[in-house]
Amino acid sequence: MEPLLLAVIAVIALALLFDFSNGFHDAANSVATVVATRAMGPRSAVAFSAFFNFLAYFFVGTAVANTVSKVVGSEYAGVAVVFSALLGAIVWNYLTWWIGMPSSSSHALLGGLVGAGLSAGWVDAIDWSKVEDTVLAIFVSPVVAFTIAFLAMYLVAGLQRITGWADNARPFKYLQVISAAAVSFGHGANDAQKTMGVIAALLAGAGYSTVDVDGTIPVPEWAALTAYSAIALGTLWGGWKIIETMGLRITTLHASSGVAANIGATVSIFGATSMGIPISTTQAAGSSVMGAGVSSGRGINVKVVGEMLLAWCATIPAAAVVGFLVFRLTQLPTAAAWVAVGALLFVVGGAIAYAMTHATKAEDVAEEIPEEPALAEHLPPHPHIEGSGPVT
Repeated sequence: MEPLLLAVIAVIALALLFDFSNGFHDAANSVATVVATRAMGPRSAVAFSAFFNFLAYFFVGTAVANTVSKVVGSEYAGVAVVFSALLGAIVWNYLTWWIGMPSSSSHALLGGLVGAGLSAGWVDAIDWSKVEDTVLAIFVSPVVAFTIAFLAMYLVAGLQRITGWADNARPFKYLQVISAAAVSFGHGANDAQKTMGVIAALLAGAGYSTVDVDGTIPVPEWAALTAYSAIALGTLWGGWKIIETMGLRITTLHASSGVAANIGATVSIFGATSMGIPISTTQAAGSSVMGAGVSSGRGINVKVVGEMLLAWCATIPAAAVVGFLVFRLTQLPTAAAWVAVGALLFVVGGAIAYAMTHATKAEDVAEEIPEEPALAEHLPPHPHIEGSGPVT
C-alpha cells in the first residue's frame, strides 16, 4: 500500500476520533434538559440521543459538509493540513470537555482549518466567504435561540394557566422527550456533516476524488455512514461533565422550562442546517437554556455563563493556533518532523486516555439532580466558584 494512501487512512481515523469527541462533547446539547428534570435517566437519555443523531443520516443531505469542505482550498487541503486542523480541534474539544465547559466542536474544527490553512498558504488558502458565514452564525444563532426559548416560555406558561399543569407535570416531560429527539436529530444532521466535509476535502486534496465544475466536493457514501456512526457512538459514551454544567449549573430547569429551551435550540439548529451553515449546536442549546431560565424567572448563574462566553470566544483562535503550529511541525526536515509529530501524538494520546479513564460518570451526575426539582430554590454551586448562584 502506497505511503500516501496509508497517511490518508490514518487522517480519516483521526477525523472519526474528532467526530466521536463531537458526539460526547455536544451530547449535552440534546440530553442535559431531560436529565436535569428526570424526564429520562442519564443512560437512557444518551442512548435515546445517539439513536436520533444517527437517524439524521437517512434524511439529511450534504449542504453543511460542502461548506466545511471548501474552507481550505483543495490545492492546499492535503494530508498535513487536514491532520493539523483535526489535531487542533481535538485538543480543544478534550480540554474543554475535561473542565466541563460547553464549547463548540464546530468552531474548534473551523479554527483548526483556518490555522492550518494559513500556515500552509497564508490568506490565499482560505475561502473567507465560508468563514464569514460561520462567524456570522456565532453571533446570530445564540440571539435567535435565546429569543425563541424566552418567548416559548411564555407559551408554556399560557398552557399551564389553561391546563393547571405544574412545572414538572408528566405532559411536560413527554414534550421534553419529543423536543429532545428533535435537538438530537438536528445535532446529528449538522455536526456529522462537518466530519464528512473534512474527509471529502482530504480526499480531494490527496487526489483520490475530483472537484465538480461548480466547486462542490462530493462526499462518498461510506464517509457519511462512518461519520454518523462515530458521532452516535460518541453520544452514547456520554459527556457527563458537560451535561452536568449545561443541565445543572446554568439555571434551575423544570420540565416546563426544559421544553422551552429545547424549542429554542431546535429552531436555531434546523434553520442553520437548511441553509448549509455549520452552526454551533452548543451555542444554540446553551443560549436556549439561558433564555428559558431568564423567562421562567429562575435566572442564570452569571459566573458560569461568563465562563461559557469566554470559552466560546477563545475556541476559534485557540484551535487555529494549535492547527498553525502543528502544520509547522509537519514541515520540518523528514526525520525531525516524524520525531516532533510522534512525540506530540504520544502526549496528546496519553492525555486523552487518562481523561477518558478518569471522566465524570453518569452516576456522578445522577447524584446531583434534586429529587424534587420543582422545590429547588437555589442553583447548585459551580465546583470551581464559591458562592455562585442565580441572578435574576
